[in-house]
Amino acid sequence: MGRAHASIAGGSRPALPVRLRLLILALAPLVLLMPFLLLLGMTRWTGDYDKVLAANVQSDLRIAEQYLSRLLARTGDELGGVAGSLAFSRSFAGEVPDPPTLAERRAALGLDFLYYLPAGQAAEAAARWPVIAAALQGRTGTAIDVFPPAVLAALPGDLQRRARIELIETRAALPDTRMAEDRGMVVHAAAPVDLPGHGGVLVGGILLNANLGFIDAINALVYLNPVTGGARQGTATLFLGDVRISTNVRLFEDVRALGTRVSAEVSRAVLDEGRTWLDRAFVVNDWYVSGYLPLDDSFGRRVGMLYVGMLEAPFARAKRDAYLWMLAAFAGVLALSVPVFLALAKGIFAPLERMTATMRKVGQGDLAARIGPVGARDEIGEVAAHFDGLLSQVQDRDRKLRAWAEELEDRVEARTAELRDANARLEETFRQLVMSEKLASIGEITAGVAHEINNPVAVIQGNVEVIRMELGSDAALVETELSLIDGQVARMQSIVGKLLTFARPSDFSGSGGTADLAAVAADALLLSEHALGRAGIEVAADLPALPHAAIDAGEMQQVAINLILNAVQAMAGPGRLELSLAEEMRDGAAGIVLRIRDSGPGIAPEALPSLFDPFFTTRRGEGTGLGLSISQSIVQRADGIIAAANADGGGAVFAVWLPAAPPG
Repeated sequence: MGRAHASIAGGSRPALPVRLRLLILALAPLVLLMPFLLLLGMTRWTGDYDKVLAANVQSDLRIAEQYLSRLLARTGDELGGVAGSLAFSRSFAGEVPDPPTLAERRAALGLDFLYYLPAGQAAEAAARWPVIAAALQGRTGTAIDVFPPAVLAALPGDLQRRARIELIETRAALPDTRMAEDRGMVVHAAAPVDLPGHGGVLVGGILLNANLGFIDAINALVYLNPVTGGARQGTATLFLGDVRISTNVRLFEDVRALGTRVSAEVSRAVLDEGRTWLDRAFVVNDWYVSGYLPLDDSFGRRVGMLYVGMLEAPFARAKRDAYLWMLAAFAGVLALSVPVFLALAKGIFAPLERMTATMRKVGQGDLAARIGPVGARDEIGEVAAHFDGLLSQVQDRDRKLRAWAEELEDRVEARTAELRDANARLEETFRQLVMSEKLASIGEITAGVAHEINNPVAVIQGNVEVIRMELGSDAALVETELSLIDGQVARMQSIVGKLLTFARPSDFSGSGGTADLAAVAADALLLSEHALGRAGIEVAADLPALPHAAIDAGEMQQVAINLILNAVQAMAGPGRLELSLAEEMRDGAAGIVLRIRDSGPGIAPEALPSLFDPFFTTRRGEGTGLGLSISQSIVQRADGIIAAANADGGGAVFAVWLPAAPPG
């Protein structure tokens, strides 16, 4: 009973302590549910936070767009005011106003170019520029236009040089073979001139390429709050195509990123598809929450983009800090909950742990272990008292069962020993009886067969001799046939001899004696030399001089030759034959063992048990199956042992152990 308890306790997997299991049960909702809720809440908060950032960027982009629209409208209004002013009308000295007046008005309005087109020239220019066409129709026209290098070169103020921006290779941008951007993006305005005696168009504009004052004004207007934006965190950029022609984004501390280009993804979305981009984007050397607005020229073509963006790092840091704060708060709550729970649950843990310790002792075989008073009058106290009562009953029953088990084991062991001895005797008797009957039957049959065969064999042999005598010299004509008959008669006599040897071994056995196994093995090799040489077998013999064995030398030579020839037939061609002699003790008796090992395919496992049975052969039609059986009979008559096995390195090995001959 104690052994059964120990087996059950030892075979089960160790369970978690009661205290730990109750702690897990109590804290599982907090540990599993709270992180899920935190993750869900933080994910929702992050999504809302990103939406707020996108909405903020969209608002900033609208402010920048409104500023650009106001700049266009103001430029048109101011240009229209000049065109209709009295001072401008007085500046005409002929067909055109005098240049000083135009220069003064250009400087006052902050324009990069200002010129007057008479009606004839204006009609020609209207075909190229929609704003001039609008002015000819009596409306002030203002738009963003892109001037090619030839147009810039024709304007005063060295605008072609000022507009040129060297391109800088930019990661993720679309491939471009150009080395520089030489076009100019301008705020292009035209106002009608309708003065007495003078009619035409007043044209002016602002070059936006490298116009840092324009872009800094947008940046200052958009990012007024230094907390959300601030220096170098909020940025604004004007693009001509995908090239930054005016920006406050820095390549280095004091170098603006003029000539860098927008990524291919943004370029395709904004310039090719005409969509407004509101998402995070990599700008020059950092990530920004960005907004890109496509810009159209006076022809309705998308020629550039207006960009505003906030550095993403502060917002990413704020989100990360929020995550860390929430995780720290959760860890703090968890750390405070564990000791509080343990303190409150101590009244449950202590009795349960005492029960667990008692059950462990009982499982180890200590049936006298008891829980004892637990100091509680609740359900746990009742369970503890009831468990102690059950343990007392189990201990009493275990004592009785042990006594019954010991008595039963003694009876079973005694009866089992008797049955084992009787069964062994019965098996030995049956084996001897079967063998005796088998050998007697085989001996009787073989003796009769041998006798019946000997008579016709003798007649055949005699008649062959009579034929030779009668034919005389003519017998040479059929000598081959007569020799074949002689050979087959000799073979039949050999088979009959083996049968008689097996049937009546006592009639053919020697008179006893001793044998030098080294000499016997050497003679057997010499007698088998023709078979070994014909098969091309290499022989390795280790035959030291040892004490003689108690067996007839002739019979032992027959056994050795039989084993050597069997090995030659097993190898069926070139191979290696090893013979060795050694002294060996068997059951306290000194003896000599002869081992014969070949390099053939070995013995089939199913053939090993029947190898020494009479008439058993693995070469059907080639042998009688008596060689090994006769060899076993010879060895057993000498109180020896013959055994066969497969060698570790391949091939078969036969071992013949014979007792050593008495001294003298």
